[in-house]
Amino acid sequence: MTENTNPHTTNPHIRRRTVLLGTGATAAALTVGATTADTNAPQTPTTTPVAAAAVCTLTKELTEGPYYLDGALVRADLTEDKPGIPLELVLTVVDDATCAPLSEALVELWHCDALGEYSGFVGNNGHNEPDNGTFLRGGILTGSDGVARVSTLYPGWYRGRCVHIHVKVHTDVTLTSDGSFSGGQELHTGQLFCAEAITTAVATVSPYSTNTVPRTTLAQDGIYGNGGAAAGLMTVTGSTTAGYTATLALGVDQS
Repeated sequence: MTENTNPHTTNPHIRRRTVLLGTGATAAALTVGATTADTNAPQTPTTTPVAAAAVCTLTKELTEGPYYLDGALVRADLTEDKPGIPLELVLTVVDDATCAPLSEALVELWHCDALGEYSGFVGNNGHNEPDNGTFLRGGILTGSDGVARVSTLYPGWYRGRCVHIHVKVHTDVTLTSDGSFSGGQELHTGQLFCAEAITTAVATVSPYSTNTVPRTTLAQDGIYGNGGAAAGLMTVTGSTTAGYTATLALGVDQS
C-alpha cells in the first residue's frame, strides 16, 4: 500500500498552484506549519482561520495517489464512528491572484484510518476491518469567508508514506440527490501534513499504537520532500486527550 514517493512524479493533469502564507500580525498569530507541544492535558483548540490578507506564494501540487474514489459525500463530518483522535480541519480557500476568499468552493478530503486503511481498499495495510467505501472521505462547501470546516480523525500511517491527508478543491459543482456532487472544475490537488512532534504523541495512543507497520517520517517521505508550509504543513494545536485543530490556507488559480 505504497504511493509513488518520487517528489517530481505527479498526475500529468495537475498544474502548479499556490498556497497562502500569513505575514506580519497574521503570521505571528497563525504561523503556518507551527505546532503546540502535546502535554496530554486538555487545551482549547484554536479554530480561527488563516486571514486572507496575506502574501500568496507558489507551491507545488502533490499526487492524488492511488486511493481516490469518485462520488464523495458532501458533509462536514467524515468520521462515521471510526476510532481515533478527533481532528478539526479549518481550511481557507483564496484566489491566488487577489487573495480574496473563495466562497462555495468544494474542499474534498480523504485519508486512511488509525490502522492505515483507506475505505474502499481495506486490507492493503494488513488489517481486517469493515469497509463501506465511504469512511474518512467527503467534502464541504466553503462559506462566504472562504473557510471549510471539517471534522475527521487524525490519520494513521501505512508503509512508505508519512501521515497525510489528501485534498482537492473544486468550483462550480452541482450537489446531487444522493448527497454527493458532480461537474465543476478541479482547481487544486494536494496533501496536508502535520509536524512529527504531533504524530509521535498520537502514535502512543490506541488504536494508533496497535499499528505495527513501520512509520515513515516527514523527513523520509519523498512526496512531502521537506516542503514545509509550501507543501501543505498545517498549523496544529491541541492534545491527544482533547483532540487537535489544524489550519491552513490554500490559494488556487481560477484561470
